[in-house]
Amino acid sequence: MTDIARPANGRPDAKRPSRGKNAGLTIDRVFTTEGVHPYDDVVWERRDVVQTNWKTGETVFEQKAVEFPDFWSVNASTIVTTKYFRGALGSPQREQGLRQLIDRVVHTYRRAGEENGYFATPADAEVFEHEITWMLLHQHFSFNSPVWFNVGTQSPQQVSACFILSVDDSMDSILNWYREEGFIFKGGSGAGLNLSRIRSSKELLSSGGTASGPVSFMRGADASAGTIKSGGATRRAAKMVVLDVDHPDIEEFIETKASEENKIRALRDAGFDMDLGGKDITSVQYQNANNSVRVNDEFMRAVEDGKPFGLRARSDGSVIETVDARELWGKIAQAAWACADPGIQYDDTINDWHTTPESGRITASNPCSEYMSLDNSSCNLASLNLLKFLTDDDQFDAEKFEQAVELIITAMDISICFADFPTEAIGQTTRDYRQLGIGYANLGALLMATGHGYDSDGGRAFAAAVTSLMTGTSYRRSAELAAIVGPYAGYAQNATAHKRVMRKHQAANDSLRTVGSLDTHVQQRATRAWEAVIKLGESNGYRNAQASVLAPTGTIGFMMDCDTTGIEPDFSLVKFKKLVGGGSMQIVNQTIPRALRRMGYATETVEAIVEFIAEHGHVIDAPGLKLEHYEVFDTAMGARAIKPMGHVRMMAAAQPFLSGAISKTVNLPETASVEDIAEVYLQGWKYGLKALAVYRDNCKVGQPLSDGGKKADAAKPDETAPAAEPTVVEKIVYRPTRNRLPKSRPSRTTSFSVGGAEGYMTSGSYPDDGLGEVFLKLGKQGSTLAGVMDAFSIAVSIGLQYGVPLETFVQKFTNLKFEPAGLTDDSDIRMAQSIMDYIFRRLALDYLSFDERAELGIYTATERARQVETGSYLPEEDVTEAESLKNDAGDDVDTSLLDEPEVAAARPAPSTARTTSELFESLTGTSVDAPLCLTCGTKMRPSGSCYVCEGCGSTSGCS
Repeated sequence: MTDIARPANGRPDAKRPSRGKNAGLTIDRVFTTEGVHPYDDVVWERRDVVQTNWKTGETVFEQKAVEFPDFWSVNASTIVTTKYFRGALGSPQREQGLRQLIDRVVHTYRRAGEENGYFATPADAEVFEHEITWMLLHQHFSFNSPVWFNVGTQSPQQVSACFILSVDDSMDSILNWYREEGFIFKGGSGAGLNLSRIRSSKELLSSGGTASGPVSFMRGADASAGTIKSGGATRRAAKMVVLDVDHPDIEEFIETKASEENKIRALRDAGFDMDLGGKDITSVQYQNANNSVRVNDEFMRAVEDGKPFGLRARSDGSVIETVDARELWGKIAQAAWACADPGIQYDDTINDWHTTPESGRITASNPCSEYMSLDNSSCNLASLNLLKFLTDDDQFDAEKFEQAVELIITAMDISICFADFPTEAIGQTTRDYRQLGIGYANLGALLMATGHGYDSDGGRAFAAAVTSLMTGTSYRRSAELAAIVGPYAGYAQNATAHKRVMRKHQAANDSLRTVGSLDTHVQQRATRAWEAVIKLGESNGYRNAQASVLAPTGTIGFMMDCDTTGIEPDFSLVKFKKLVGGGSMQIVNQTIPRALRRMGYATETVEAIVEFIAEHGHVIDAPGLKLEHYEVFDTAMGARAIKPMGHVRMMAAAQPFLSGAISKTVNLPETASVEDIAEVYLQGWKYGLKALAVYRDNCKVGQPLSDGGKKADAAKPDETAPAAEPTVVEKIVYRPTRNRLPKSRPSRTTSFSVGGAEGYMTSGSYPDDGLGEVFLKLGKQGSTLAGVMDAFSIAVSIGLQYGVPLETFVQKFTNLKFEPAGLTDDSDIRMAQSIMDYIFRRLALDYLSFDERAELGIYTATERARQVETGSYLPEEDVTEAESLKNDAGDDVDTSLLDEPEVAAARPAPSTARTTSELFESLTGTSVDAPLCLTCGTKMRPSGSCYVCEGCGSTSGCS
């Protein structure tokens, strides 16, 4: 990539570009061909992008005939069109296709690179332009959202997504904090800061009065954030508030959001609309920020030892109160259990990896906790799509990955040369230290495709090796750039500390224990990269104070058509996919058949497993799948959800190879205890993480499945009541009523045999159809088994009469596995995993419609035979929705999924599903604990420490 010799083994020798301005980089072609523009190598097509809010039916966006490559998904093109195209809709200035967008950005980068002496010749600048264009076009990487929003437009050229502010103990500084945050939110970015310099409410002012304390000033900042639509869009502002654990107001800070959550519950129960985005949620405070406690090693050791810990005055550092460390730790865990806040930041670990400590300590982070650097600084991000570097023979192309990283880091550093910043202080710090944040997405998909379990030694080793290679290559390029355009301005002051941190990264790489050939190869290249980092840094210094972070990659992850975001595992094994021309399909992740083939499964077995996953959403009891391979298909949600410590261990594997930290929330089940959360936070410290956040399912009231809005409407007071009388808001409780069967009703009796055990089932229905009762006969009268089955029958029958849908019982009781199990005497159900599995499959066949059964994956023998012969479960004269959609879509690449045998489980998505989250809920009968998108009304999904909408790319906070 540069004017250096590279031996056949790919290891660069010691000869690097010499110091001196205008020496310039020599750029080699890696992805492109000389004489062929990247745009000429792809097939382009025109699409209509129409976005509606499914709840209201309102069209929120429409642009006709936008141009995209044919291999870009509908989701990706929709998100880019709605989020990133500039110019007023309907005007000649409106961007009409991906080419215009990429050219607007890349041409700006090339021009700035040439003006600032980055390239040896104009030809090298052209190669740089083509290489970056090719990688963006083919979804190998993406810049962060502000680049797409702003670069090449008449707007300020803000390229950073992450900001850290500072506030001092003065009213001028506090009011300036409000102002600076407002401008950052307006620009579409987020900010974080540490409030620990503000004196506590237990200290005196110089006038003799008592100070208000930082928590009181958080109210004003929270209200300001709640009124500013970030980037002029519909999402709320993103912000992080940090307080040191030794601040005298720490307990008030810890309990702030938990107390407000109690208020939300009380208001909800009184009938107010307290859902996220609800009309009454603005009446509560502190909802626009993530809160984190900054703990140090002294406090953590006191927690372990059960010792007292001193809270210190802000004015002179004296201890003004002593608390029990373990009790305070319990309060942190209790609050996080109740409302997911506060998170934890580990101060000593953060500052031990700090490259510029002579310029100041790291006291805070951006809203998602991945960017950690000096106060009044910013970071621009870019993320690689890891799955793009997996070759057809399932090898990770480490060499091309290195070359891509070199190009991207070069582009990111160039952006600082022309970037604008919201404040002069932020601009000066960023130009002086040039913090970058390269990262990646699709790690979960890469691990699955290569046969690695996310929570496995092999998975962690591979992830660590890739992260080490990325950061080592980034700092090597940073040292090369330092020889050409000079090191960052603050380097001389911090040279000793910076080089010490580089050696720490190198030592971590040397201590990495590889497991297989894939990670061994990657780690070997990382070792050579770190050797070059140390050698070149010694003579050249470094261009950048920091190089890498792991961001959520929410919107840009969908822009790159990634299955997984950031460092996250796969969300679920079945995906919702929109089709060009309208319609949608439910498909099994395409990485699954690839993983199965890599693990040696025959084609027939792969097809059977994929079909099973399409029906059930998990791999438990999938035909032919070995138990030891189950872990490869573990996901963030579902029947085989990854355990909380599995997430922590993966973060710990990557953390030593990152300049910054990791945006990730560790999800715990609703049944998790306060002690479970305390243990996760404790292990995060022991594993050497820099920050950690948790979320316990359903711990927040503002969830999309609540019916607060309906209660609010029902609870409106009588407007005709006399004014003198107080208005009482009555809580209305709706109770189901039992619809009993008539004395005489139709019924059917079915005899059955499961695994040699025989029995009888009698089912009665209402005269207008619909199952109303079930009675099972097993065992001798008076036996324990007969009694249990009688009680079970009565419970199911009463549930049916109270309105519980039969589909719910079928979802819950099919696939239960216990003896007796095996062959049956029923031609429609040849195998049953238990008597319950058989009974409810038979009831589904007898009483549910075809569409209802199809969603549950239950078919008659005739329907299954027809599907094998014709590809459809329905008779030829009935055109299925899938075939209709396929015809509408024409030659679009998405429909090829229907013709591939290993993705034959593609089928029409349930009518209730509009995103993968909603599809997952429909398939498994479990709820995804995530808010609804305020733009299109669909269920969002977790992404790092926030949420992202799969339909429109909106996020709950992170750019």
